[in-house]
Amino acid sequence: MRRDFVPVYLITGFIESGKTTLGLTVLANDRFTNGGKVLILCCEEGETEWDEENLKKYRGVQVVLESADELTTKRLAELDREIAPTCVIIEYNTMWGFEKLDEIDLPVPWGWAQVVTTADATTFDNYMTNMRKILTDPMKVADMIYVNRCGENFNKTSWRKQLRAMNSAATILFENLDGTVDDGITDEDLPYDMKADVINISEEQFGLLYVDSMDHPERYDGKKIRIVGQAWKRREFPKGYYYFARKAMTCCSNDIAPCGWVCKGERTPDNKTYFTLTALCKRVEGPDGQTALMLNEISTERAKTPKEELVNFVNL
Repeated sequence: MRRDFVPVYLITGFIESGKTTLGLTVLANDRFTNGGKVLILCCEEGETEWDEENLKKYRGVQVVLESADELTTKRLAELDREIAPTCVIIEYNTMWGFEKLDEIDLPVPWGWAQVVTTADATTFDNYMTNMRKILTDPMKVADMIYVNRCGENFNKTSWRKQLRAMNSAATILFENLDGTVDDGITDEDLPYDMKADVINISEEQFGLLYVDSMDHPERYDGKKIRIVGQAWKRREFPKGYYYFARKAMTCCSNDIAPCGWVCKGERTPDNKTYFTLTALCKRVEGPDGQTALMLNEISTERAKTPKEELVNFVNL
C-alpha cells in the first residue's frame, strides 16, 4: 500500500454535529484511504460510534485520546510506527482549541489533506448566538463547511452569506433531511443578473460561471449569456464546433489548461485571440448520462485581453 504520502483528514465541530458520520464516509472510500490501514484518532465520543463492523470491514484502527495532553508529536510518531496507516482521520475536539494543532508536527510522510467542519442546522442559530467563537473558529480555517440536518425552513442563503464572510475560500455544503446534498446557491446569490435578457459575465466571473454551470447546468438552460474567452480547437470535435474557454491553473503553476464549454458556431478556433461571445445556453446529456452545458453561438466580436489571463475560481 502507498506510504509515500499519508493524507490526514481533520474533522471538527461541536459534539453531535455529525463528525463521526462524515468520518465513516471517508473510511469507506478507497479514494481517500488508499486501500490500507486507516488510523482514526477520536478526541471525543458522540452519539454515533465507530462500530466494530465498519472498522473491521474497512481496516480502521481506532485510538481514543482522553485529553489534549495525549495529542503530541511523539504520540503520533509512535502510532505511525505501530500501525503504518495509509490514511489518518482525526475526529477533533473543538474545545481543545486550534492552537493545540500548531504545537504538534506530523510524522513523515503524513500531510494535511483537508479540514472539514461540521455543523448541525437544528442547533446552528442557538450556538451562533450563545457560543459564537467556539462555533466559528473551526469554520475560519476549514477547507469545507458541512451543515447537516437541514429542514425545509432552514435559510441556506442567509447562513451561506455568514459562512462566506468567515471563510472566503471554503466549500460550503448542506445535507438535507432526505440525505441529499447541495450547495444552497440560488439565483439571487449569484453576482450576475439571472433575469436579464442577456446575462453579462465579467472577466472576473468566468470561473464562477464555469463552476456553477458544472454543478447546475439546468440553471442556465435556455438563457443567453455574453462573455469573453477564446476559441480552442479539439480534434474530437466535428466541423462547426469549438471549445470556448480561458486558461486556468487547475492545481499548480505547471498544470495550466483551458476550461470552458463546447460551443456550436462558426468561429474559427484561435486560442490567441480573445472575443466576446453572445450565446444561447443549452443543457445536454452526455453518453455517460451526465448533464452539462453547451453554448450555441449567436454572435462574436473582437475583445481586449483580460487583465488577468488566468481564470480565478471564486467561491460563493
